[in-house]
Formats: sequence, structure tokens, C-alpha cells
Amino acid sequence: MNADDIEAAIEAGIEDAEATVSLPRQIDEAHEDAHYAAEVVSPAFEGQSLVQQHQQVYDALGEHMTTDIHAIELSTYTPEEYADETV
Repeated sequence: MNADDIEAAIEAGIEDAEATVSLPRQIDEAHEDAHYAAEVVSPAFEGQSLVQQHQQVYDALGEHMTTDIHAIELSTYTPEEYADETV
């Protein structure tokens, strides 16, 4: 699974989500651990705690979290929060 696959899974699993996934740390060939970072913006996060937002992302990724993704750093935003963040 690569960054594009992770983006697609998140966007398919969370309504109106826009995901940007990067690989901030290179794969360690000796341990095969890919560490990703995902920035996810969705109106589905409105009124939810940070834990609930992250759970939505984990749910969208499903079994990939235990089989294909060693670690993922999440940044989740509502569209309004994201607009404020980028100003």
C-alpha cells in the first residue's frame, strides 16, 4: 500500500474527505516499516472530538492498519478549521 492508496481509502471511507498522505520517514528495509502522515479535511468531522475524527480515519483504513500500515500520523480538520490553519 502506498500513499496514493491510503488517500483513496480515506476519501472513499469518509464523506467529502480530501486527504493528503506523505511518507515522512523512508521505509526501513530491515524492518519493512512505513511511517505515513495524513492530513484529512472533511465536514464529517464537525462536532466530533479529535479522537472521534481519528477513529473515522482508522475505520476508513480498516484492516490496512494492521496489515499494510505500520504507523500513521494524523492531522484532521473540518473545512473551517483548515481554512483558519492555512491563513
